[in-house]
Amino acid sequence: MNLVRTAMLLAFMTALFMAVGFLIGGKGGMMIALLIAAGMNFFSYWNSDRMVLRMYRAQEVDERTAPEYYRIVRDLAKNAGLPMPKVYVIDNPQPNAFATGRNPENAAVAASTGLLNALSYDEVAGVMAHELAHVQNRDTLTMTLTATLAGAISMLGNFAFFFGGNRENNNPLGFIGVLVAMIVAPLAAMIVQMAISRTREYSADRRGAEICGKPLSLASALAKISNFVHQVPNDEAERNPATAHMFIINPLSGERMDNLFSTHPATENRIAALQRMAQEMSAVSTPPVRADTPVRKSRSVPPTGWGRGGSEPPKGPWS
Repeated sequence: MNLVRTAMLLAFMTALFMAVGFLIGGKGGMMIALLIAAGMNFFSYWNSDRMVLRMYRAQEVDERTAPEYYRIVRDLAKNAGLPMPKVYVIDNPQPNAFATGRNPENAAVAASTGLLNALSYDEVAGVMAHELAHVQNRDTLTMTLTATLAGAISMLGNFAFFFGGNRENNNPLGFIGVLVAMIVAPLAAMIVQMAISRTREYSADRRGAEICGKPLSLASALAKISNFVHQVPNDEAERNPATAHMFIINPLSGERMDNLFSTHPATENRIAALQRMAQEMSAVSTPPVRADTPVRKSRSVPPTGWGRGGSEPPKGPWS
C-alpha cells in the first residue's frame, strides 16, 4: 500500500512539474519538464542517501567505535524485522537524527553527537526506533523524491518570470500562466510536501513506540530535542533547508504552530499522542517488544560521550 501511495504522489508531483513547463513553454516546455522530472527521479532514487550523508559530513560507525549506539540500532532493527542499516554519527551539537535510503535493504540512520550526549539510553532508543519506523514505512524514499520535485517546481517558477509570458515561448495563457507558474504551482508543491511530512511523523512516532516498547521514552526525547533546537543552531541544516523534513524535529526554527506550512506537527501534539498510546498499552497490559539482549534502565549518558567504554581512551568520530 505504501508503494501505491508513493507512486500516486510521484505521479501528482510529476504532473504538476509538467504543468509548470506547459505554462512556461507550451507543449515543448511540458515535454522538457517531463524529461527533467524523470532524470531527477532516477538520480534521486540511486544517490539521495549518499548526497544527504555527505552534506552533513556523517561518519559511519560500528560496534567497535560506538558500541552502545550501534547495539541499540541493531536490537531495534531486529525487533522491527528489518535488515541492519548502516549507522552514522554527525558531529553537530544540536540533538537530532534522521534516516535515509531508497529501501530497507539500503537504509542508513544518523544521530548527532548532541543527541547521543544529551539523551538517556532509553530516549536514544526511542529516537532511533522512530527513524527505523520511517525506514520500514519507506518514508525516506517518498520524502526525498518529493523534496526533489518540489524544489525543481520552485526553480521552474523562478524561470517563468524571465522566460514566460510571451508568444515566442508558446505560453498558452500569457501573463496569467506566468503568475500561476510563479506562485500557485510552487505553493501547491510545498503544501503537498509539508502535509505528507506531518502525517508521516505521527505514523513513525506510533510505530517507533511499538518497536522500542516505550512510548514515554520517545515522548521525553521529543521534548528534550525540541527544547535544544531553540537554543543550539544547526548550521548545515540552515544552509540546506530542503532537508529539514528528514529530521525527527525541525532543525531550523522549531515551529510550534501545527499548521499546513510546518514540516513537522507541533511537538506538544506528538507527545500527547504518545502519552495516550502509553495509557492504552498500560490498560491492556501489553508487554513491550524486547530484543534478545535486555535494554538497561534509563540513565544519563556520561559526559565523555557514547561508545567510549567508560574509562577507555576516547574513540569514535566525535573524539
